[in-house]
Amino acid sequence: MSTVEQITDPVAAHGEGPVWHPGWPGLRWVDMLAGDVLELNRQTLAVTRFHVSAVVAALRPCADGGTVLAVERGFALADADLRNVRPQGELWTDPGVRMNEGDCDPHGRFYCGSMAYRETPGAGTLYRLNSNSTVSVVLTGVTISNGLAWSPDGGTAYYVDSPTHRVDAFDYDGELTGRRTLFTIDEADGAPDGLTVDADGRLWVALWGGGAVRCYTPDGQLVEQFDLPVPRVTACTFGGAELDELYITTSRQDTDLAVHRQAGALFRARPGVKGRPARTYVEGPALVVQPT
Repeated sequence: MSTVEQITDPVAAHGEGPVWHPGWPGLRWVDMLAGDVLELNRQTLAVTRFHVSAVVAALRPCADGGTVLAVERGFALADADLRNVRPQGELWTDPGVRMNEGDCDPHGRFYCGSMAYRETPGAGTLYRLNSNSTVSVVLTGVTISNGLAWSPDGGTAYYVDSPTHRVDAFDYDGELTGRRTLFTIDEADGAPDGLTVDADGRLWVALWGGGAVRCYTPDGQLVEQFDLPVPRVTACTFGGAELDELYITTSRQDTDLAVHRQAGALFRARPGVKGRPARTYVEGPALVVQPT
């Protein structure tokens, strides 16, 4: 069992979606329901807050230097410094449904899935923002569309619909096909939330309600666990100059703050392995497969 260190104050009510990109001053993640992007200065560890929308669910760097975001009911583009936010239009009108979590695929397209605020079963959808700015529906009938990541070779995608307690795998060749269950997490251990994949293809899965991040082999075998002092662990990503630091976001939602005062803080572990650079959104008329 490995240890983690707290590196910020409890700065987020609902921290999610950490991303490391060398073109940014440091790590970025979201305080989702506040509509804010948080940025950790890599030298000073100071946190800067940018308000971008009523809700901001996820973000990724763009290949042209900008930023792509998922906001409450759709996608948006912004400058690299998170100024000049340009919403791309609402995908639905129901105010009871919001975006939740996403990632970019090897073709440079940005995915984000939705969920009902009341967690209504089957009310969520996984959407894809294509390079030509059109939007495709990828999956329907999901409840809490959550972690999404690709294997290092780009041939497999991993996906979480949290209430299923499963991490599923898809074959990927431009589309997601051949869905199957990779592994299941016992309800007593929490629900799978955000995830990332390291350079060796292992999956690192945050456990909502489980107070931990677990590492699994590509065939679904549990090999390591990091315990945190807070229950609502939301997501993780590799960062740092060598991509050898695991950054972990947490939430204050549904948490006894008298007991778990560190909830909402950002944590860091040094697992002895490296991650992979964040894939970027490629805006343009043609698909370009990014190097693996």
